[in-house]
Amino acid sequence: MMPTPRIRWAGALLGAAMLVLPACSSSGDSGKVTLTYRLWDEQQKAGYDQVMAAFEKAEPGIDVTVELLPYDQYWTKLTADVVAGAAPDVFWMTPTQFPEFVTKGVLAPVQVDAAKYHKTVVGSFTYQDKLYGVPKDWGTVGLLYNKDLFAKAGVEMPDKLTWAADGSGTLLDTARKLTVDEAGKHPGEPGFDPDKVRTYGFASWNHYQTQWMNWVVSNGGKLVDKPFGKYAFNEPAAVQALQFGVDLVNKHHVSPPATRTNPPTGKITDMFKAGEVAMFPANNALLPFVAPEATFEVGVAPMPEGPAGRAVNLNGLAETVYAKSEHPEEAMKLAKYLGMAEAQKIMSDGGYAFPALDGLSQGYVDYWKSKNVDVSPFVEEAAGTTFPLPITTGFTGFETKLNQLFNEMYLGKLSPQQAADQAVSEGNATVK
Repeated sequence: MMPTPRIRWAGALLGAAMLVLPACSSSGDSGKVTLTYRLWDEQQKAGYDQVMAAFEKAEPGIDVTVELLPYDQYWTKLTADVVAGAAPDVFWMTPTQFPEFVTKGVLAPVQVDAAKYHKTVVGSFTYQDKLYGVPKDWGTVGLLYNKDLFAKAGVEMPDKLTWAADGSGTLLDTARKLTVDEAGKHPGEPGFDPDKVRTYGFASWNHYQTQWMNWVVSNGGKLVDKPFGKYAFNEPAAVQALQFGVDLVNKHHVSPPATRTNPPTGKITDMFKAGEVAMFPANNALLPFVAPEATFEVGVAPMPEGPAGRAVNLNGLAETVYAKSEHPEEAMKLAKYLGMAEAQKIMSDGGYAFPALDGLSQGYVDYWKSKNVDVSPFVEEAAGTTFPLPITTGFTGFETKLNQLFNEMYLGKLSPQQAADQAVSEGNATVK
């Protein structure tokens, strides 16, 4: 799961800057062109070191310098570099940051066969009918679960988990069976104490990518009315879905209280790793941070189906080219190479990410199979109904307020309708 940004976009500064200074690339005495490539994932850098070695072998006239920045510094530094006209030649891009960069002319359009890549990733980086990033990878939301807790409770994972706003469906039923208090009681049984729960059946909390956005779309609601459009998650179908997520915590007591899980200091991942939560919706990108530390066997199941079917967030990244690169031809060669099978197979086979290029997922599946984790449900979901994070200007500045309002909603201090109305109003005020 991609970490969610906590910085505000320096839009006015960027918009006012005249991007005329050279980029970070250079040509040395050897006659070679040196390109700068920037990413934020230390684990993936090991794979990219292999990829860049292969690229430099194929393109002996180009050297690539790989820059690694922590995620919380990445966007601040990138914004400053763009303003100074000194951005890296090729760099990672997310769907939520994409609108801010593309609408300010920072990114160069790319020419690749879009039909060969996952359609949701392609759509995430398309603006005015042009593609502005070579699709890199995707991660999607699945249901991680503790097989040991299921076995201890004598519960089998249903063939299909389902939910509805009224609480019907196999998800809530299964979560109740897996939720137990210190006296051994389950929710709904006489004497059950929601303040003394030993093990929770499900993790419902304020995390938009893996939680409420999936409920909204699976209930027939919308996040935005159209790409680069307005927020719409305060409409009835969306609010019903938000109520369901909150009810899992405050009404049904199958999920930990928001006092323990609300961002930015929530402990839900630690609770899952500690065996205190049985089912945990998570992006597959979280596996390297969870599976090695878990003291139990980790299972993966598809996300539950809502009244409108199953719809899951698929969050892809792109390799974007700086429009003011000093060596645009070489930068474009690098970006295109990173979208080819040779490069994406290295990253897939190394278990780093699902490749955006269709037909290469098996390497990722095989890697995690060797770690005793079956990730094939993620592949199944990716072939179904998927949606990106909201692609519209202003999201990165709006995100902090959104989380504040929804923290209050999960705490029960705001109703889902109140929280959604306020969030949509404030969010739409940031859309340009």
